[in-house]
Amino acid sequence: MPTITRDQVKVPADVMPESRETYIDNYLSATQGTGRLMLFACDQKVEHLNGDFYGEGIDPSDGDPEHLFQIGDQGVIGILAGQRGLIARYAPDYPNINYLVKMNSKTNLVKTAQDDPYSPQLHDLEAVLAMREAGVNIVGIGYTLYLGSEYESTMLAEAGELVAEAHANGLIVVLWIYPRGKAVGDREKAPETIAGAAGVALCLGADFVKVNPPKDTPASTSAESLAVASRAAGRTGLVCAGGSKADAREFLQHLHDQIHIGGACGNATGRNIHMRSLDEAVRLTKAISAVTMADYEVDEALAVFEGEKEFETPTF
Repeated sequence: MPTITRDQVKVPADVMPESRETYIDNYLSATQGTGRLMLFACDQKVEHLNGDFYGEGIDPSDGDPEHLFQIGDQGVIGILAGQRGLIARYAPDYPNINYLVKMNSKTNLVKTAQDDPYSPQLHDLEAVLAMREAGVNIVGIGYTLYLGSEYESTMLAEAGELVAEAHANGLIVVLWIYPRGKAVGDREKAPETIAGAAGVALCLGADFVKVNPPKDTPASTSAESLAVASRAAGRTGLVCAGGSKADAREFLQHLHDQIHIGGACGNATGRNIHMRSLDEAVRLTKAISAVTMADYEVDEALAVFEGEKEFETPTF
């Protein structure tokens, strides 16, 4: 199992001296002492409205928002990412989860054909810091940026300021960067576009960047192209979005390839987990974490998912 020590955490220079130990604590907590991130993405109630929580192929338990927190509490994750209000409503009953507050969100009602995407910042960092002071286990913040949108400059400025403020207060930052808009067209998942997004995240100072896996091309597989993006990200850890619900073996194989071929530093998975029953979702978090944090092979991780092999939270 990969592990890192406190002195191996690369603390950015914009972390204030008085917040250095807090930053290291948060980084190690978020990555379970491995340097790799298993992010449980729970921000879709704004992003996709109720479409990811009710309907065919979705377990009925997913209609209750508490399902997300039950999974985070009983499963093996690094951080649970969601909007400030969602976390505020449930965190008192689930104090042991590491939380990442999503600082901006938009719905999917306005399509790109109508207007280029812009996800506005919902509140300032002070509201998050106040929750942390009140005892909520907040280790970081997140922000979505639509690279190539005509509102790109506004989102770049918001993200840059948030990274600086968060680091100054010892929080880690995950940027969701999705190239999208009329100027991008059908190049959203082109390998060179994804690599460009990874480099932007580095220049903004993010600790991790969540991107969509690049599409396969005649010259390279998605994982092979992802390796270029991982290099472009430098000291910003790259993780891939999990996408829609998929077969467990297929999903775990993609994740394994993203890490071992593509150089990814983990994953950011939402729908693939929470659309399932609590028992199945918990087992899948353990299987995903086995691949992400402990370098399990796909067959070993699948045995964890199927309940044939145990996997516990890493200790650090």
